[in-house]
Amino acid sequence: MTKYFLGVDVGGTKTHAIIANERGEILALGKAGSGNPGGIGYDQFGAVVAQAVHHALSQTNLTIKHISGAGFGVAGYDWLSQKAKTWQALTTALPLTIPHEVVNDAVLGLLANARHGWGISLVAGTGNNCWGRNQRGEYGRMTGHGSEMGEFAGGSDLVARAVYYVSYEWTGRGQPTALTQAFIKKTGAKNLDDLIEGLTEKRYLLEADSAPLVFSCAAQGDQAALDLLRWAGDELGEMVIAVARQIGVIHSAPDVVLIGGLFKGTPSLKTLVAEKVNSVIPKVTYLPMQAPPAVGAVVLAMEQAKLEPYAIQNARIEMQIKAASLSK
Repeated sequence: MTKYFLGVDVGGTKTHAIIANERGEILALGKAGSGNPGGIGYDQFGAVVAQAVHHALSQTNLTIKHISGAGFGVAGYDWLSQKAKTWQALTTALPLTIPHEVVNDAVLGLLANARHGWGISLVAGTGNNCWGRNQRGEYGRMTGHGSEMGEFAGGSDLVARAVYYVSYEWTGRGQPTALTQAFIKKTGAKNLDDLIEGLTEKRYLLEADSAPLVFSCAAQGDQAALDLLRWAGDELGEMVIAVARQIGVIHSAPDVVLIGGLFKGTPSLKTLVAEKVNSVIPKVTYLPMQAPPAVGAVVLAMEQAKLEPYAIQNARIEMQIKAASLSK
């Protein structure tokens, strides 16, 4: 009798639910909006997940009773103390009595894309995060709370630090940088004086979506922008090394799955991360995120239902091949 599995990726901007069978054949993809309980509350979080799951089920002849296991990756799920209220919200919205697990959403990219289901996921998008899992299923992690906890180099951090260099040019603490003209054009400021005044008075805002300007200036050879990328590579690399130490894979050959827009924005960032990491962990394989995170949630569901490891591996490979288009 065919077994079916549910995987849900609950993000800050969208929620995806995949239903797949034990062979890794994806039967349905359900969609809904932002589900981060930290932003919308736990009741609404449960409702959003239910919407995505019902959307997926409506594309099949299945009901929730046909599901053998469920996996959920939830943005903002950082501590075990959150597990009870997270699961309560889910079971209130859905009649779930099946084996299940809830993890931080950063874990899903690793489970979906690592070749053998273990390694490290490194996220560099608007923010940043890093999680790892070893061969025994033990997890290591950053706090996920960014600059508040000294974890830097998401897009927001990169742009904020770039503003420092522009300010240094204005005060005479630093050399002129191409970032200045790039930010003047981006904001519509009249000149450097107006840019600095406007930034301090909050008339102008430079946020994570300005990170490509840093990449462009670096490609032109601007020293400040090159220094910024080196800083980002070092910061992100330090996270990978720290997580590798936590889970004891320094002397292994872990996969590091690179997730987020910064890695798509410039290939040099991967190179700089690798320079930092390889000095400590020489046998790393770097992988792009090809299969979407919800595939990792399905893998998590299969693990909870005690599917045989070889069957999970075969299903993962099948979903990696078939699911790339689902991430669009």
